Amino acid sequence: MRSVETTRPRPGLSVPVVTPLSPEGELLEEDLRSVVRFVVQDGYGADIVFAAGTTGEWDRIATDTQRRVVQLCAEEVAKLNAGLGEGASVEAWAGVTAHTPEETLENLDAAIAAGVDAAVLAPLSIRGLADPVRFVARDVADLLDARTRRIPVYLYDNADIAADPAVPHIRTRQVKALSRLDFVRGIKVSASKKVLGNYTKAAAGFRDRGEFGIYVGNAMLIFEIFRPRPGWVGSVSEHWQRYRMRGGLPIGVVAGPANALPREWARAWQLCRAGDAERMESAQRVVDAYRIGTRAAGGKRSIACLKRALLQRGVISSDAVAEGTPALARPDAERFDAMFEDVRRLSAELLVPTWVTPDPGSSGFAEGRVGNAR
Repeated sequence: MRSVETTRPRPGLSVPVVTPLSPEGELLEEDLRSVVRFVVQDGYGADIVFAAGTTGEWDRIATDTQRRVVQLCAEEVAKLNAGLGEGASVEAWAGVTAHTPEETLENLDAAIAAGVDAAVLAPLSIRGLADPVRFVARDVADLLDARTRRIPVYLYDNADIAADPAVPHIRTRQVKALSRLDFVRGIKVSASKKVLGNYTKAAAGFRDRGEFGIYVGNAMLIFEIFRPRPGWVGSVSEHWQRYRMRGGLPIGVVAGPANALPREWARAWQLCRAGDAERMESAQRVVDAYRIGTRAAGGKRSIACLKRALLQRGVISSDAVAEGTPALARPDAERFDAMFEDVRRLSAELLVPTWVTPDPGSSGFAEGRVGNAR
């Protein structure tokens, strides 16, 4: 049986894509393909297309729709990779978490069949799961062992979707135990800087079987984590080394707002990773303007705002959300439209044109690349 422990966790920007729906709640398949193309941006956007995640309303769409989303994203990523050029590729990751252990395993099986590069599993979001370590080490492992094609699995820690509020986070000792499995290659952490720090400090102990990737789920934290401290004297590599001695730096960021601003978020990650404090400031101003504006216009309706932005840009044909997802109605929708236009103008003012997201069909969007843009 082929091991996947030599699989290197993909660094960079992961975009958890939205699920375009009609007003009747049906999946808009061509719109979904359009979203995938848009976030990839001919190689200037997402490094990972993350399907059926939290931003994809995984817990509010039917299981068969969730699996179809994964299949379509995997197909579209494969098509895009064929045209990106040598040395450049995007990975397709699938959210496989369901409400029950049985459905979760069925989702994982379907994702493998769809041809995804990796699966993302939030064990604490599965109802009635008494022992998440045993579930992954036994049930998930047995399923993978029975398939001719094994894929890496990434854990997902997010208190907002935990089935039991009294158990909001995966314990670091549990992550360490799971990291010994050859197929568990990393974890996405949507939590505070303190909780994230617990994982990064313990990261050295997660690497008994090779590299273990940590991905920042609260995307704005990358500006704090990677910015050199005031008064720091030394090279960026020396700054990084200090973090590595304390456990390690995250290797990627998962940014839902990158659905609307894929190039801006790709640039933000690029600059943070380089420790370029001066240019980080400009990128942060742009993405933070979107964050602040969305809260002002839409409150906690972030998914509805993303769909509204994609509708405004001509990427999708409907901004409908799934039943149970807070919608964005007038006049808030109009306020959001005005805010988003302001953010786009700010992006054009502060960033070089290469890293300003154009609308589909514009000359900027059609711009190709040779090799890897980053």
